[in-house]
This record gives sequence, C-alpha cells and structure tokens, in this order.
Amino acid sequence: MKRLQRGFTIIELLVVVAIIAIAAGVTSLALRDSDAKALDQEAARLSALLESARAQARAGALSARFELAAQGNTEGAFRFVGLPPAVKMPSNWLNERTTAEIVGARALRLGPEPLIGAQRIMLRLGERSLVLATDGLGPFSMVETPQP
Repeated sequence: MKRLQRGFTIIELLVVVAIIAIAAGVTSLALRDSDAKALDQEAARLSALLESARAQARAGALSARFELAAQGNTEGAFRFVGLPPAVKMPSNWLNERTTAEIVGARALRLGPEPLIGAQRIMLRLGERSLVLATDGLGPFSMVETPQP
C-alpha cells in the first residue's frame, strides 16, 4: 500500500523561512529614516575632515581650529581657521538643514599639540541628533546619545 504524503518537508519549511527573513531584512533597510542616514553621512564626513585638519595642524605645527558660522552667514556653515591657504577644506554641510553646536566652547581646537583636550560637537538634522567627540588623544568619533 502506498502512503499519501501530507504536509511539507523540513527543507521546504526552512527555504520558506529563509525567503521571508531575507525579504524582511531588505524591507527594513529600504524603510530606514532618511534623516538618520543623512546625519550619519554628515557625521562621518565631519569626523574625517576634523582628523584631516588635525593631522595638517600637527604636521605643520599650526594653531588650527574649527568654527561654526554665525547665523545668517552666507559664506558657509563652518570653517577651518589656521590651515595653510593651499589646503582647501569644505565649508558647507552635505544637507542644508544640518545644524551643529560645539558643546562648551566657541571652536574646536585641532592643533598643533598631539593632546588637544576632550571636545564635543552635536549635529542635528530634523528631530535627529548625534554627538562627535574626542578624549583629546583619539580621533573624533560618534558617541551614543539618548533619543527622546
């Protein structure tokens, strides 16, 4: 007597579960908040710019700093002061809605000393915010901040 096959094999079930997991992962990546993504890109770019300026200041024994522009300034959102004119650094954010605040100071000191002291800058885009910080010895990097 032949047996009738009922149900699915374990392999068939595993394939379906894997397909559902892949589809859910792709969907969650596609639905990521655009402000969060733009802010992450802005933070990574600013971190690289700050480290580049810091290296230039140390190599040339220059007293360099990073300053935010005053409200209504049409020349840019920020500037690097004290670097040689040959070093062309950007002065605008990638996203024009980005704002920043240097925590506890008017400017970030970048050199020429290898130890620059602990410093923080808060970036905001829409309702999102994040903080770039250094302990004075390590590079500027993102630190966790509680979200409301």
